[in-house]
Amino acid sequence: MNEMSHLTADQDIAKAVQTLGQQAKTAAQDLALSSTEQRNRALTEAAAALRQQADAILRANATDLESVTGKDAAFVDRLTLTQDRVAAMADAVEAIAGQTDPLARTLARFERPNGLVIDRVSVPIGVIAMIYESRPNVGSDAGALCIKSGNAVILRGGSESLHSSRVIVDCLKQGLRAAGLSEDAVQLVDSRDREAVKLLLHSTETVDLVIPRGGRGLVSLVQKEARVPTLLHLDGNNHTYIHESADTEMAVGIVQNAKMRRTGICGATECVVIDRAVAPTVLPRLAAALGDCELRGEPEAQAILPSISAASEDDWDTEYLSNIMSIKIVADLREAITFVQTHSSGHTDAIVSDDAEAAKSFMTAIDSAVVMHNASTQFSDGGEFGMGAEIGIATGKMHARGPVGAMELTSFKYMVYGDGQQRP
Repeated sequence: MNEMSHLTADQDIAKAVQTLGQQAKTAAQDLALSSTEQRNRALTEAAAALRQQADAILRANATDLESVTGKDAAFVDRLTLTQDRVAAMADAVEAIAGQTDPLARTLARFERPNGLVIDRVSVPIGVIAMIYESRPNVGSDAGALCIKSGNAVILRGGSESLHSSRVIVDCLKQGLRAAGLSEDAVQLVDSRDREAVKLLLHSTETVDLVIPRGGRGLVSLVQKEARVPTLLHLDGNNHTYIHESADTEMAVGIVQNAKMRRTGICGATECVVIDRAVAPTVLPRLAAALGDCELRGEPEAQAILPSISAASEDDWDTEYLSNIMSIKIVADLREAITFVQTHSSGHTDAIVSDDAEAAKSFMTAIDSAVVMHNASTQFSDGGEFGMGAEIGIATGKMHARGPVGAMELTSFKYMVYGDGQQRP
């Protein structure tokens, strides 16, 4: 199609973004009329293309990695693709294809005394602009979820992942072609020009929703510049609270996984909160299990374990995305709730406890998108929730919250059926 590709400095980025938006709007109309079978075929064919093009994706990713200098290990990990990660991308696209169609569902029906029948029916949002950083697999997940939910999507990935993103988007387009759908349903802003982000945020005539997925810098820019509605994915300053009733072995295992399985993802635990009554027993065992993870705590934690570094006030509000974790010791459940509510980013928080009432109180009081009992915060993921993949973890309270899958990428409208009624 007439998609923008490989922009040069001489080209008009504003015109190019406008063209992307217009093409996406037309493609969204095409998708709205498509059948479940067409959209599912597009996804299964895209999954096959991802597998067939795995070597090309990895070569492109190697080029991206070569251009990255001075970035920390967590950033490099998020950018890196492997055979297993490409296979997981394809599996996720296939899993999305196998899900129930989120469109044309009757969400409610009202039969009025005058004979009118009113259905509330799920429909696509329209055109979604997905702005994300570093992780090229986000483009695959977002593209697949938008196809499934009948939305056209404009992808603007991080400049460092541009080579990987090009090949991934080509695979999604192969699927669309095979299903007889418009390739413009998935488009890539194929430019490193940062002005493209602002232009997307101002595209009120063509873009219906912007979803940012990245660090505080990106989110702050979106909050400042957006004229289009947004669905925010904020940082993951997540907590795991070890209640005095917790099984020590379980607690240590959960926190070790929640922190160290992958330190650079938004579902990682960044702060562990421990009841004072069990801290002398739990903390040394936890430190041993965490290995090379740097622990930062207040004097009470340092008194139990002298190897702990001193925590500053900033530590309580920091998403490290690396092998650093803060330690907070509290008197009881009430103090734990107050601390977590004060410092959590609203993403995911967990309690480890054998006291069902304590767990219920914590999960009720903590106002985060995801709250967990006796489980690792790294389960806060659309794939783990049975969504196949996610477009992000929404930390706001409007429209969608928590992992955002295909169902959450729909809106609704009312369809009213009559037989000649006239309003008096």
